Amino acid sequence: MATGWDPQAAHGDERGEWLPVLDIPAVARQRRWTVLLRWLLLLPQFVVVWLLSIAAFFVTIVGWFAALFTGRLPDGIFRFLGSVLAYRTRVGASAMLLVDRYPPFSFSAPGYPVQIELRATPLNRLAVFFRLILMIPAAIINNLVQAGWFTVGWVFWLIGIVLGRLPAPVFAATAAVARYQMRFTAYVTMLTPAYPKRLFGDEPTPQDEVRSGTRPLLLDTAATVLVVLFLLLGLAGHVVSGTVDYDDHDQAADGVTAPAVVPAR
Repeated sequence: MATGWDPQAAHGDERGEWLPVLDIPAVARQRRWTVLLRWLLLLPQFVVVWLLSIAAFFVTIVGWFAALFTGRLPDGIFRFLGSVLAYRTRVGASAMLLVDRYPPFSFSAPGYPVQIELRATPLNRLAVFFRLILMIPAAIINNLVQAGWFTVGWVFWLIGIVLGRLPAPVFAATAAVARYQMRFTAYVTMLTPAYPKRLFGDEPTPQDEVRSGTRPLLLDTAATVLVVLFLLLGLAGHVVSGTVDYDDHDQAADGVTAPAVVPAR
């Protein structure tokens, strides 16, 4: 649903394509006991998200063929994939301690504090055909920044328990990760032709009206440093993991030696 904002000025990319929007209220106090038990409480939601992701995978395949021939997603597929993305985003925002309110078990959640905004627009058939290749750079960034966040997420969890809220830079950096993931998924599932971008927040402009804590999403120096840290930690984790796997492979190869020659008697 349109909001009245100028899409090119507020949420457009350099080609004028409108970027999906994530709305999360500004940082606020949270109940310490829900922070302490957050992931345990969300276990049923994780199961639902897993099941929905499986369904969305097959629907995306159907949507890919449809978009390849018609240049857009059929309305039914767009609504389903958009609803799954909204559901996943609500659960993800709760898991990342961005909101305290428990996400509902429903596709429709107009009163929930976390909302996304998508616009059904025509798709470039050539970009649809090569979507798996085009998404690789964004997939790398998405994987690195998420891995980096989860590496230090336990620190944010402890901070949330002690303070009853996230510090503003932590909130902004975490919201940047959540928004990039949402935009990446929207691109992969062809809900938008706009390539995922603005990991480091939006550029402040005079015409921007503050709609929520993430609209526009402005990162100060501390939040920007945190996002860079997420990327570096994610990269380091992959390098270490690759090194360990390589060493294990070498050790296994060294262990496979030629059978000993037993002298004949």
